[in-house]
Amino acid sequence: MRTFSQPLLTVIIPALNEAETLPALLTDLRRQDGVSLEIIVGDGGSLDATRSVAESFGVQWMRTARGRGAQMNAAAQRATGDYYLFLHADSRIDDPDLLGNALRTLRIAESDSPRVAGHFRLRFMRSTKQNALAYRYIEAKTALNRPGTTNGDQGLLLAAAFFRHLGGFDQTLPFLEDQRLAEKIRAQGRWITLPGVLKTSARRFESEGFHRRYLLMSMMMGMHGIGELAFFERAPGVYRQQQETGRLRLSPFFGLIWRMIRHDWGLAGTLRSFYRLGRYIRRNSWQPFFFVDVALRPLLGTEGSPFLDFHDRRVAPRTDWRILNALAGLLCFIWYMGILAPFFRLTEMAQPLWENRKKSV
Repeated sequence: MRTFSQPLLTVIIPALNEAETLPALLTDLRRQDGVSLEIIVGDGGSLDATRSVAESFGVQWMRTARGRGAQMNAAAQRATGDYYLFLHADSRIDDPDLLGNALRTLRIAESDSPRVAGHFRLRFMRSTKQNALAYRYIEAKTALNRPGTTNGDQGLLLAAAFFRHLGGFDQTLPFLEDQRLAEKIRAQGRWITLPGVLKTSARRFESEGFHRRYLLMSMMMGMHGIGELAFFERAPGVYRQQQETGRLRLSPFFGLIWRMIRHDWGLAGTLRSFYRLGRYIRRNSWQPFFFVDVALRPLLGTEGSPFLDFHDRRVAPRTDWRILNALAGLLCFIWYMGILAPFFRLTEMAQPLWENRKKSV
């Protein structure tokens, strides 16, 4: 890793029991060219060799309160760089020029406005070929700069002064700190997609089950989008530590929503909540159109998005109706609470019986 004159880029990595994944990322960072790096690992209380791994690479390690937002905020207070790059410990960087090119791109964008932040496109590192189209769709969304599409997996690059102006990461919840900062940046500045690709592990999807994790993510984003923070305060392990993950059970989360409907919201509150969910869904109506674009790209041999463009030009301006919010909310209730909730309750109740039967055969 060469060192150059300012600006100095501080790479901040929140970690919790990441001794197995951290060496690969730190090796990648060592190979970065054309940029001067300061690396800080904010440790939320690891019980493994995370500290010794960090110190063996000669990077700064510091103990912090647990929670990614708290860990990154604490590391940022120690940082001396002019720019910050927040990376997850399971990220990988193939291109030795990735960070240098990214920093130059961001500084050029700052000539128009200092309130700008950048993120990378994602590629998932997978151990199986299952759900290939779904992964391609998620990866393609990371190239966009639309609300709800920017998260910490993509790497968040911004000037230290802008980060301080934003007040750092929101520590209200032990998760979704990246989404909250992303939307704050969107409201006060703008996002750009940086050149190159950042790799990230698909380990959570693979250990918990792709569709189960994606469904839970949609529930989390929906509840967060309508401001129902009680869901997160009472949810049973909504975001478990990576090392604690296994087959994800969704029935407890559906059960929690039913309890909120019966005991917290009542009829009027339920109608309001699902109307707001309908409005949230309608604002994301572009996603099925973009999914079609991604599905057709191998056949058409193009990276264009004609269906997404059609949605933006023709569909979105003509569907800003309250009745559609109500209809989308009703369909959301039927799909999640009338179909998915009983389905996962039955399948998860039957799972132990099925496993015992397989063992006895």
